Amino acid sequence: MIVEIPRHSSNKYEYDKTLGVFRLDRTLYSPMHYPGDYGFIPGTLAEDNDPLDVLVSADVATFTGCMLEVRPVGLLAMVDDQGPDTKIISVPDRNPRYDQIHTIDQIFPHILTEIEHFFTIYKELEGKKTRMEGWQGPREARLAILESRKRYLEEKEKSGPGQAATSSS
Repeated sequence: MIVEIPRHSSNKYEYDKTLGVFRLDRTLYSPMHYPGDYGFIPGTLAEDNDPLDVLVSADVATFTGCMLEVRPVGLLAMVDDQGPDTKIISVPDRNPRYDQIHTIDQIFPHILTEIEHFFTIYKELEGKKTRMEGWQGPREARLAILESRKRYLEEKEKSGPGQAATSSS
């Protein structure tokens, strides 16, 4: 994954493919912060036409632009004003503290509650709504990644060689 927003940040950064830089999109309207490092999986295209979102559940934040190897353990199915907005939930790969975590059920329930709560209300003061549709396991997370990879490759083929399929959000 590529980290756009470090854990505990209330700033929403996005990668701007055209400029090749990370830019500040906005500061969250509510006094909240991201519950984990948040970013995208390169070479994917989700249903919202952005790279597939991923949040890593870890005890230490990294930094914007960091490439982090993660292991998908599940997903949070949600819908926002633009339609489906799946969030892949992952843990750091190659970190002994997370070696035994392979499914969403192995993450502490309170951490999952915090993640769900964040995505339920983080856009509320902007007048936007989100709806949670539930947690799914690692199999569904991997399928979502494969489907978004296929969508990316199909879009890339349509747009021609050397053309970017989309930019991040």
